[in-house]
Amino acid sequence: MNKPFTYLLLIAGLFFSCSSSELVENWKNPDIDTFEAQKVLVIGIAPEDANRKIFEKKLASELKKNGVNSIKSLDYFKKNFTTSPRTEEELMMLEKDLIEEGFDAILLSKVVGVEDRVTVVKAYRNLDKTFNSFKEDYYENQEIYHDEDYYEEYQIFHAESSLYCICPDKERELIWKGSIDITEPENTKKAVSDYVKVLIWALKGQQLLIIEELADEDLDI
Repeated sequence: MNKPFTYLLLIAGLFFSCSSSELVENWKNPDIDTFEAQKVLVIGIAPEDANRKIFEKKLASELKKNGVNSIKSLDYFKKNFTTSPRTEEELMMLEKDLIEEGFDAILLSKVVGVEDRVTVVKAYRNLDKTFNSFKEDYYENQEIYHDEDYYEEYQIFHAESSLYCICPDKERELIWKGSIDITEPENTKKAVSDYVKVLIWALKGQQLLIIEELADEDLDI
């Protein structure tokens, strides 16, 4: 983790003291300092289309405000895309289609578990698992779309956002992953707004998608 971002983590509480979301862990590819994308696909994996729509609309809007060309999966996927499980071969074709249409990054977000009142197996199914590609991540988690009971009795959501490069001239790989806890999931709009604020802040701090010049004094911390 670079020094400027370590500093940002120390002062994060000043900005998110009233937030229902908190960045609890993040990982960045050590071979990448900054990453800009020409076109980003925003995907929120959720069993309810209404919540997915709220999340993707909010995140895509905030990315656009920061100069990032982002497209919601709801605007890109065909209507029946999430109604049935997709094979790895189909996801490989999806990546190929995305590249042909000018996409070079995917920002995938999902709820991966909960702290209590569910079985350990279900609560932490993929919490500690790192996926090296969008295809693998989506394939392993797409069942969330169809699990109507996935969120029952959840009190603290453990959510995760992952940024993948699908650049045609580079190896398709995981660039960044952040784990964010949501403590008020029953208030959907507030939870989404707070989550997106934390996610945008983290991407800025790591110089990913949103590139901002750091002050000289920050570089010397």
